[in-house]
Amino acid sequence: MAKRQPGPHAEPEGVHEGRPWWRVMCLTGLDYFSTLGYQPGIAALAAGLLSPLATVVLVVVTLVGALPVYRRVAEESPHGQGSIAMLERLLTFWKGKVFVLTLLGFAATDFLITITLSAADATAHLVENPHFTSTLNGHEVAVTLILVGLLGAVFLKGFTEAIGIAVALVAVYLLLNAIVVAVGLWHVWTAPQVIPDWSRALVAERGSPLVMIGVALVIFPKLALGLSGFETGVAVMPHIEGKPGDTPERPAGRIHGARKLLTTAAVIMSVFLITSSFITTLLIPQREFEPGGRANGRALAYLAHEYLGSAFGSVYDASTIAILWFAGASAMAGLLNLMPRYLPRYGMAPHWARAVRPMVLVFIAIAFLVTWIFKADVDAQGGAYATGVLVLITSAAIAVTIAARRARQRRWTLGFGVIAAIFLYTTAVNVIERPDGVKIGACFIAGILAVSLLSRVARAFELRVTSVTFDPLAERFIRDTAHRRIRFIANQPERRDLVEYRDKQHQIRADNDIPPEDDIIFVEVTVADPSEFESDLRVCGEVLHGRYRVLTLQSATIPNALAALLLWVRDMTGQRPHIYFEWTEGHPLAHFLRFFLFGQGEVAPVTREVLREAEPDRGRRPHVHVG
Repeated sequence: MAKRQPGPHAEPEGVHEGRPWWRVMCLTGLDYFSTLGYQPGIAALAAGLLSPLATVVLVVVTLVGALPVYRRVAEESPHGQGSIAMLERLLTFWKGKVFVLTLLGFAATDFLITITLSAADATAHLVENPHFTSTLNGHEVAVTLILVGLLGAVFLKGFTEAIGIAVALVAVYLLLNAIVVAVGLWHVWTAPQVIPDWSRALVAERGSPLVMIGVALVIFPKLALGLSGFETGVAVMPHIEGKPGDTPERPAGRIHGARKLLTTAAVIMSVFLITSSFITTLLIPQREFEPGGRANGRALAYLAHEYLGSAFGSVYDASTIAILWFAGASAMAGLLNLMPRYLPRYGMAPHWARAVRPMVLVFIAIAFLVTWIFKADVDAQGGAYATGVLVLITSAAIAVTIAARRARQRRWTLGFGVIAAIFLYTTAVNVIERPDGVKIGACFIAGILAVSLLSRVARAFELRVTSVTFDPLAERFIRDTAHRRIRFIANQPERRDLVEYRDKQHQIRADNDIPPEDDIIFVEVTVADPSEFESDLRVCGEVLHGRYRVLTLQSATIPNALAALLLWVRDMTGQRPHIYFEWTEGHPLAHFLRFFLFGQGEVAPVTREVLREAEPDRGRRPHVHVG
């Protein structure tokens, strides 16, 4: 039988195990807080003098929009599946699978660009450090590739839980940023001409305050990098400790801890976003933010060197490089958690996709390619990263809107609907102005869909049943016939009246010379969701019209369910059962497509092929008869 593999995405055992929410916050903070390394510089480059006001708009969207959405996601998906799992539950059949695969493409964009963008920014901090500029300048791509390769080496060797290291890194990094921000605010306060000069320049550039607000509303999608971390915050939920009353179905303590994690991280990040944007815009000349400038992709590091000296600046650079590198580790862990959670279960990944090391090699190879294409440029990758982040947040907003509507919560439905509309606008603007992101996302989506389709075709004849259980009556049917020859008739139920079963039995007996005294059991499979790959099988027994014994099953495909039933009966009774079919009229290719898409088609030969793959020994294989 096909077995479910725990894989790297398996949830920790027990609902009480885990760590305090604030320690787990540091794990997700590797991704979230590390964006301070490049966010202020990218914001200044995108919004210019208007960067502080545009950042305020971003913070409002974060606290009023993204935070309530993901607090609801934490409640709806407490085991770390995130908004993708919510949409998977809300959308069924093939449209749901294609939609989830599309979101996985954007998630892959988000996480892979996190790896390459973080490594590129770590390289920028390393190259711009006064001690290494002369040595490493001009070798940014090589240094970034080395950092990405080292990240891959860590996972190939075996990546263990690093929450303790994450706590230390985040604590040191936030402390150093607080010092830089405090010193920057002090310099702004003690230089009375700075704010008036900025204000006059802003008025000369933008005009009235209303125009500034309007432009800030238009510009803020370019700052969407500051929204990263919410999806990661939900993904790490299984690591949060629960409370004594928690159950696997409703881990209230874990949900409460996750909400505190999300809220605290969002508030901390909002404070740093506003203050860092303010001081970098006022204290750093605009030309330094341009490509090649000393503040490009490292605005706070520029201030650390400028106002606190080379020694403190080097310590800040080292801290930034470390957290950016570990942010890539967090993203890699997210990929290894996300992909095996869905693709093998859909039958849309090769068998090796369950193994960590081959997946690491694939992801690192793609990261190398992305780094080479973008030449390790932080600004060039910002659009792709923002696209992945915004698509995931938009999908989360849509998911919670649908969930609130189904729960008949009108106010929440309206509120989440407005938030979803805002993020749809933000995503659309980002895609229009920076199409590189959606192009990369489209490449990932096309690759995932192509590999998924080929894998599903290649694995079409797997057994694909994880377990088989019988109700008491069905078990009694099998037990009563176990000492004789076990014969099943595969029947496609129609009217289920007396005539249907009488005629079917007469025809099968005549076609296969079955003696009248031999017992026969009808087997009927109803296709539930044909887009599912693996499923549990429950066999129920019925006696129809006072004489016909019928086993009913529900599965994603008819042939795989029948094959699983036959093998299970063989193992349970020690006899090789017989099953009888009728040939189906029609073209073989059309029947295969019906089987692939809808779980039906030419059942007899496919059932035999599934049995052949599942049981190579012909002497133990159940008998298949077709008349």
